[in-house]
Amino acid sequence: MRSIRPPFAARRGRSARRRTSPVLAAVGLTAALALTATACNSGDDKASGEPTASATQSGDDKIKIPDDIKNKLKQHGIDIDKWKNGAWKNWNKDDWLREADDFINPIIKGLWDPDRMRGADDPDKNKGVDDNDLSGDQGVTDPEPAPVTAQAVKTAYHANVPEAGKVFFDSPEGTMVCSATVVEDPAHPGKSNLVWTAGHCVHAGKKGGWYRNIAFVPSYNDSGKAAAQLEKATRQEVAPYGVWWSDWAQTSDQWIEQGGSTGGQGAPYDFAVLHVTPEKGSGGKSLEETVGSALPVNFNAPAVPKVSSITATGYPAAAPFDGQKLYQCADKPGRLSVAQSDPTMYRIGCTMTGGSSGGGWVATGSDGKPALVSNTSIGPVKFGWLAGPRLGDVAKGVYDSVSKKFAGQ
Repeated sequence: MRSIRPPFAARRGRSARRRTSPVLAAVGLTAALALTATACNSGDDKASGEPTASATQSGDDKIKIPDDIKNKLKQHGIDIDKWKNGAWKNWNKDDWLREADDFINPIIKGLWDPDRMRGADDPDKNKGVDDNDLSGDQGVTDPEPAPVTAQAVKTAYHANVPEAGKVFFDSPEGTMVCSATVVEDPAHPGKSNLVWTAGHCVHAGKKGGWYRNIAFVPSYNDSGKAAAQLEKATRQEVAPYGVWWSDWAQTSDQWIEQGGSTGGQGAPYDFAVLHVTPEKGSGGKSLEETVGSALPVNFNAPAVPKVSSITATGYPAAAPFDGQKLYQCADKPGRLSVAQSDPTMYRIGCTMTGGSSGGGWVATGSDGKPALVSNTSIGPVKFGWLAGPRLGDVAKGVYDSVSKKFAGQ
């Protein structure tokens, strides 16, 4: 996790450049292009392409990319043909895009096959928070909660937590995995394509850049098969509601500038919103229509003393878990502060480990209905509790920006 920051890890790359107004980090420049992988197991992808709305296909089945997209990619030193043939695996620090408007995530069809998904690792392995990270403002840090044993979600997962799923991505350290949640889109009521996760699941923070091949799989392993059974599982069994690639992503400027691979650095701003599109056709249906549900997001959740219970959901991957099954913890939250100048975080007792990062935290709102109020960000080196950011104005700005970007589409 970071120690629970379980996403992933890699924090090599150019150091962050300080902005004069570190408020929001809009993610731009997504290549609207689909590539078909033919060698997904090894990652040495040699592909022919299929067009999306922004790419056309010639009679010889070769992709024709609009000149404006080609030019934008070239501005970032990216040759799309080389990228689809494996150049995305080049993590040279001088070429690793990190700024808010540098996000590029071309679809590589078939890349996320069952074996690759099953083998994805916890990005926060052997990383975590120690006591030195929590010395900022003990006045608003409550005593450490007692561990709450994570409970396996009953199958089918879709029947019980249809909004939950996994986020897969590639980092310099390999194939990684986090958890995530389908959330409502105010610009498209009932037809959302928005996914909420942790910032460290999409961007490495102050010493790195954007991760690559970011994709969301709702209701991963819906029937709860054991790891051994999944070795022979079909893609339909592993991803029954499809693979949805992020064509736009946004996290906070604070995470980009402050986020660290261990400890609590940037944790109060460790959240991200993805806009996704299906790898394969969805019959015109949105993600929300496909899974049948999306959670509202509460950016004005009550203070900790007024919250009776929060439920955290995720796919813990670090021992004693294996990342293949969905779990939940429910507990009355306490407060955790990692720095005097940063917002106080929620903290609950929970034995989920790395891989659960980014998973949604849900509380009952004043209307009696469940709403997303946080996401898993950090945990201790030795599991026993989780902490997540309180979602305020910065989080709402990230969310609104992604929603407005696609409001007219």
